Amino acid sequence: MITRAAVVPHPPLLVPELVAGAAAETAPVRAATVAAAGKLPGPWIAVAVDAGGRATYRPPLSGTFLGYGVDVPVTLGGDAPADPRLPLPVLVTAWLRERCAVEVSRVELVPPGWSAADCVSFGRQLADEECGLLVLGDGSTRHGPRSPGSDDGRSGPFDEHVHRLLAAADTAGLLALDPGLARELGAQGRAAWQVLAGVPGPWRCASAEFFAPFGVGYHVAVWERP
Repeated sequence: MITRAAVVPHPPLLVPELVAGAAAETAPVRAATVAAAGKLPGPWIAVAVDAGGRATYRPPLSGTFLGYGVDVPVTLGGDAPADPRLPLPVLVTAWLRERCAVEVSRVELVPPGWSAADCVSFGRQLADEECGLLVLGDGSTRHGPRSPGSDDGRSGPFDEHVHRLLAAADTAGLLALDPGLARELGAQGRAAWQVLAGVPGPWRCASAEFFAPFGVGYHVAVWERP
């Protein structure tokens, strides 16, 4: 049974070598992310959203952040040659694994267009796994003039709502998130959060934080069994 889950973001800015000029500004979200992941028991199963669609990645597997500007090698485990094409959530899972010194069973990528029902079905499939569940997903990309997308006044209320839901371990509320609104706001983490909500509870939230450096919302939370 999954007894603990961590919700974390997966932006390249987590890796200090990729943001040398902004390492201090991004330090809080980096520290919170590593701390949350570090509370998970191993082995990990990671769940994230990727535009490439449904896929599973298992060790031995290695990659690099070279496609994001710097050759920072990472591995899910084993001695496999580095694959330069690994999706970002897989790279970030490997980066966090190395910092938390745990094993990763696999990384499960799901399509951004999955419905809440799809997510619940998948969450239930994972429920009996003996693992820590790492849930990777970013919030809205449209917070203010520094954001990668154009500023959208709906982003603040949206991510505030998501933060409250995570802090309350409110699975019904997470499953009620509007996929269309999440897509418009660039909140690609929506489906991953709903997979977590599909893992049968009960759950309680041990900690929840929210950050928005450079106009992107990043949620960090730890859920556990009461």
